[in-house]
Amino acid sequence: MNVTQRTGLFVVLEGMEGSGKSTQRDLLAGWLAARGVPHRVTREPGGTRLGEEIRRMLLDGDHVEDRAELLLLLAARATVVAQEIRPGLEAGQVVVADRYALSTLVYQGYGRGLPLEEVRALNAFATGGLEPDLTIVLDVPIQVGVARLGLRPAGADRIEAAGEWFHERVAEAYRLLASSEPRTMRIEATGSPDAVHREVMALLAAEFPETFAMTPG
Repeated sequence: MNVTQRTGLFVVLEGMEGSGKSTQRDLLAGWLAARGVPHRVTREPGGTRLGEEIRRMLLDGDHVEDRAELLLLLAARATVVAQEIRPGLEAGQVVVADRYALSTLVYQGYGRGLPLEEVRALNAFATGGLEPDLTIVLDVPIQVGVARLGLRPAGADRIEAAGEWFHERVAEAYRLLASSEPRTMRIEATGSPDAVHREVMALLAAEFPETFAMTPG
């Protein structure tokens, strides 16, 4: 996308399973809605008709070969970028994404062991080079994340059930990349949802005060 067309703000929430991404996404969306800030929310995989079908295939299905998993995720990402994220940014909206490119680097690169540079190159192709203004990694100890998964009434999906060794690698990769990737910051997310939300908002207010000034209401 031509950078001159991009007038919105792109914020991504990342983290291992059970880190509270979806909860923080919804709290942030509610904050924006209460203040009349134009915004839209996406999730990955998902956010479009094709993306939701790919989500069902990947999370509810049986074994998927690692490279096929990567390519399916990137097909979903290319679609949500074209249909939701780019149009939102061009319209001047705040786009809040529940996962984006960093997830693929973590899960398919570090977690599955696929070549990192190939994953990066394919990610760039799928997104057309579109990068977030800020990625927030919600960090919890693996024991906390796994315990939270056990409380979900629907049970674990295929990724959640990958095993503790896999989630250990994912958690370590998130911590590594939170300290090395550009425009990526880490928040300790073991507190209550409201407490973590306050930390998210404080970080956003510090980075983008014109949009996220902590005004009453």
